[in-house]
Amino acid sequence: MTGTPVHDGPGDRPQRKPAIAAVAYHDGAFVPLRDAQVPVSTQALQYGTGVFEGIRAYVQRSTGELSLFRAREHYERFLGGARTLHLDVGLDVKELAELTTELLRRSGLAEDSYVRPLAYKRSLMPGTPPGVQLRGVTDALSVIAFAMGSYTDRSGIRCAISSWRRPGGDVLPVRAKATGGYLNSALAVDEARASGCDDAILLNAAGNVAEASTSNVFAVVRDRLVTPPVTAGLLEGITRDTVIRLAEDLGVRCEFADLDRHDLFTADEVFLTGTGSEVVPVTGIAGRAVGAGVPGPLATRLMDAYQKLVRGDDPRHADWLLPVG
Repeated sequence: MTGTPVHDGPGDRPQRKPAIAAVAYHDGAFVPLRDAQVPVSTQALQYGTGVFEGIRAYVQRSTGELSLFRAREHYERFLGGARTLHLDVGLDVKELAELTTELLRRSGLAEDSYVRPLAYKRSLMPGTPPGVQLRGVTDALSVIAFAMGSYTDRSGIRCAISSWRRPGGDVLPVRAKATGGYLNSALAVDEARASGCDDAILLNAAGNVAEASTSNVFAVVRDRLVTPPVTAGLLEGITRDTVIRLAEDLGVRCEFADLDRHDLFTADEVFLTGTGSEVVPVTGIAGRAVGAGVPGPLATRLMDAYQKLVRGDDPRHADWLLPVG
């Protein structure tokens, strides 16, 4: 990564400020990033009426070129969330993937990168009365990219159990990456870091684990690998699915079952998964050591397997990589 060191990652570890590409896709065209702007009256800014994705592109060890990781699955989820909010993106999965590879080519980025597509409500159509609404409002699509390397702390992070609860699917569309819903995550992270932790684990209304602020949760409980089911109110992470598959490759079957805080306190291992965080061990929860207080053997193996996969060293899942060209 390039740029000036900043302190904004898990554990307040030194990070590099991302180098943002000078080009963006905005309003149907590739434009200079400085021109990709929206007015202050944009409805998504006022009400959080948008959906987004985060997609990584990794440098491949064999070629030194970038490949997008699981772009198809990310864009399938993106379009599903868009439909929930009555957003017409105007492009299908294949077209979005092609747009993204073109954006990365134009950007000149040659290192590990992160792509952020955003579909959002912009302005009222003629004849639409003012107010909070999803119909009668124009739709827009913007995509940006920036350099971002791995910020996973292989030595582990500490998590708090947040006092903020994860909303249920009858409150917000939690299975979509809706922009407005991330206020919940921001509040939880702020509370966790104020207490000296790196991230927050949120419980649902039933008191069971939903997810971390922007990651899914896994635990090794009595020699069983467990992750909460989608009915716990979590986002179905692409990395979550990837790690489940990688665990199967290692001969470990993952169970979908509710976890409560006692399960986390007594687990042999806990780790988080997400596009940004990749695979990160949790070594402490709410002032208690997880297991021996160091990354567990399964988390360590999965971290290694994940890096081999995204770098193109695992031919079993080569179809998950889309070369930028």
